[in-house]
Amino acid sequence: MSAEKPSGHTANPRPTPVLLLKTKSTPTDGYEEYFSAADNGRYQPFFVPVLEHRFREEVLASIVAAAYEGGFGGRRAKHPAKWGGIIFTSQRAVEAFAEVVNTIREDVGKSQTGSLEDWIPCIPLYVVGPATARGLRALNLQNEIIGEQTGNGEALADFMLEHYNGLHSHALVDQDVVKPPLLFLVGEQRRDIIPRKLQSPDSPEKEQIGVHELVIYETGEMLSFKTDFRSVWSQNASQGVERQWVVVFSPTGCKAMLETLDMIDHGTGKAKTILQDTSGPKRKTTHIATIGPTTRDYLVNEFGLEPDVCAAKPSPEGIGAAIEAFNRTPARPKIKSV
Repeated sequence: MSAEKPSGHTANPRPTPVLLLKTKSTPTDGYEEYFSAADNGRYQPFFVPVLEHRFREEVLASIVAAAYEGGFGGRRAKHPAKWGGIIFTSQRAVEAFAEVVNTIREDVGKSQTGSLEDWIPCIPLYVVGPATARGLRALNLQNEIIGEQTGNGEALADFMLEHYNGLHSHALVDQDVVKPPLLFLVGEQRRDIIPRKLQSPDSPEKEQIGVHELVIYETGEMLSFKTDFRSVWSQNASQGVERQWVVVFSPTGCKAMLETLDMIDHGTGKAKTILQDTSGPKRKTTHIATIGPTTRDYLVNEFGLEPDVCAAKPSPEGIGAAIEAFNRTPARPKIKSV
């Protein structure tokens, strides 16, 4: 898959390229919207996908079938709900769920009876940040989409313990009432922070929340990434841009980026030291931003490389604020270009 380039700005002939090492989200992408509009066209976003995501169609079909059997409750359900809400911690999970929603909408349209809400009623949809929230809102559901202010899995779990138990407060006092578990749509590579915290034996049994994890997509490195990244990066450099930002969203992206830029010392496995260019000093032109501390720590611990900035919040605004803070600092020492 080639890198995706949005239309450029004409007001500034050489805006600062922001290379986003991620798949462009659909139907809208918050990073494209933010950087295309920021500071009168100062930045130009480029999407260079690192990972390839493949949906598990049989799992998506099973969710549709479960919805028709009353898995989410709803007006037509003949049995108690199998799930009382859904957890989303990735944009890919939102996109997979969009296929479920669209399938049900198409079926309802063909039958011309009922509505989507008959099968996916107003159960809460829990999200870890603004990107997942935006993706769900674009589906025009009637559901409450909440949790985007939390920013990470641990904080979202704390929020759900309070909110979901509040919705099912009767289950906390009535031994005969059992609150349904939450459906957690995940990829094959995921952390267990949320299920572990919601089901922690340290919490009273009635306050624990069951979690049903469904792996709905698989992830692997995109074979064309290095070629695409090198092409976009080199083209920008040849056009004489003074600075490029590379925004990394995952540990996989860290390694792929460094390999493409030939920044890994094959003897030590660490990032190469960038030394003074005595033949003619030039200012560093490529800067690295990480989406959060997990990715930053991977760069530091695995490769001994400290990124130029790390977003305080994993969002377009968080990355933008970190870059702007960097821009306001005094000029860095002149070092060899990367």
